[in-house]
Amino acid sequence: MPRMTAARAAVEILKREGVTNAFGVPGAAINPFYAALKAGGGIQHTLARHVEGASHMAEGYTRANAGNIGVCIGTSGPAGTDMITGLYSAIADSIPILCITGQAPVAKLHKEDFQAVDIASIAKPVTKAATTVLEAAQVPGVFQQAFHLMRSGRPGPVLIDLPIDVQLTEIDFDPDTYEPLPVYKPSATRAQVEKAIGFLLASERPLIVAGGGIINADASELLVEFAELTGTPVIPTLMGWGILADDHELNAGMVGLQTSHRYGNANFLESDFVLGIGNRWANRHTGELDVYTKGRKFVHVDVEPTQIGKIFAPDYGIASDAKAALTLFVEVAKELKAAGRLPDRSAWAASTQERKAQLQRRTHFDNVPLKPQRVYEEMNRAFGPETRYVTTIGLSQIAGAQMLHVYKPRHWINCGQAGPLGWTIPAALGVATADPETPVVALSGDYDFQFMLEELAVGAQHNIPYVHVLVNNSYLGLIRQAQRGLDINFQVNLEFENINSPELGVYGVDHVKVVEGLGCKAIRVTEPDQLLPAFEEAKKLAAEYRVPVVVEAILERITNISMGVKIDAINEFEELATEPGHAPTAIRPLQTS
Repeated sequence: MPRMTAARAAVEILKREGVTNAFGVPGAAINPFYAALKAGGGIQHTLARHVEGASHMAEGYTRANAGNIGVCIGTSGPAGTDMITGLYSAIADSIPILCITGQAPVAKLHKEDFQAVDIASIAKPVTKAATTVLEAAQVPGVFQQAFHLMRSGRPGPVLIDLPIDVQLTEIDFDPDTYEPLPVYKPSATRAQVEKAIGFLLASERPLIVAGGGIINADASELLVEFAELTGTPVIPTLMGWGILADDHELNAGMVGLQTSHRYGNANFLESDFVLGIGNRWANRHTGELDVYTKGRKFVHVDVEPTQIGKIFAPDYGIASDAKAALTLFVEVAKELKAAGRLPDRSAWAASTQERKAQLQRRTHFDNVPLKPQRVYEEMNRAFGPETRYVTTIGLSQIAGAQMLHVYKPRHWINCGQAGPLGWTIPAALGVATADPETPVVALSGDYDFQFMLEELAVGAQHNIPYVHVLVNNSYLGLIRQAQRGLDINFQVNLEFENINSPELGVYGVDHVKVVEGLGCKAIRVTEPDQLLPAFEEAKKLAAEYRVPVVVEAILERITNISMGVKIDAINEFEELATEPGHAPTAIRPLQTS
């Protein structure tokens, strides 16, 4: 039996579980693992500038492609505590990442040793499992179980904490005979699917709510096939955006309080039956439940049994992996179609597209400083259907979701539930690492951008090009808008006069200088006609220099973005589109009558 250190055994398992990339920051207690990483080869490591950044890079890497599992590495404390935010973001959105931490020696764990912290206990609430391995011989089994857990049922993150002496201990381990454990996912039965389709057949105005679980299960094509077979319009959730293209004739728009379309909410309110697949009825999607549920029946399909009935009781629930369920949904639908038993939904589907053409928000403004709507209009012109968008939280993300267009699964990469500021830059780097051939465009407000902008140096060092659109109003815009109800505007202003860049006025931080100081390229835009040329130039600079390129758009200080507390009562603060020139990049040309 071959003998090797437990750390080396762990590295060999990573490779056999399909890991090719890792992100992290070395430290004394994790150095034996890094030594094994170097000796073992086969895994590319990206050195982050902040360990939270490494965890978000791992998230972005996982989210980019089906089957990926991002790995982040650091010491137990403070690196492990820094990575807790990434673990929270990952478990909230059902994203499998593996966090590996290096711990003080076993004998020192309860003696307040330097940087010894009970990271497993800290991480337990935000992981599927968190374990400090006390016996070296257990390392292979713990890693094998970690990958089994991350992939089984509802996906999610795992943390493995390795004391330094455990890493260095030699064990018997034969990598050539290692095999991953079978993945467990619940599967719908034929009888369950037939019952669910019975609700669909009995309805007049059905909708499918397509959630991120469909993307996680790599089942987007099956969802589109089922929708087309039955003629059922689809409402993608924010995490499911891209399952079917925005310009698909059955795409009825997004629903919700913030990241939604006017026509999406209107279409939903006309429905009488909703089939939810791989979604969790998030509160910013549903709003007040009395409005959301009134007058319609629901079937809910989710991989996690305890998710069914968690927010509200559906009329029928199925615990199943989305791909397993949709395979049966397609099979049954084909049989019904062949038997001539599927109702004609063409009039209902056409009505959803009529609302899509009639209920639009205005994007075309010539104001200086820029209105944010114009930025998204020009992004639609500059960045095509192949673009992967990456963003996190704020008015920039909300307005982007209202006005940008997405055409493929995994092309809107967004941390939906946790929404930590600073997520966007490292996540974009992880996405671009996972798929360097697909254009990546990140979107940030100035505060999100400033949280972890040091990670741009990672892109410069490792030649990871992407375009980052920075919309700068020198405000915590979403928090300012939320404070309106309290009649305050308190501790949300970021403006100051920069003594080194007086030309900025009150916009404070000179992002161009900072970005250039970190080894990247930057362009500042102050007028609407400069936006499209700047985006085109950014694409060229990214290709030429192989570094992140930031396009900063100087916005008007205050813009209130559409939102509300009920999906039938969204506040439209800005002008709506009343003539075709108001929304020239809308999916459908505006119809005013």
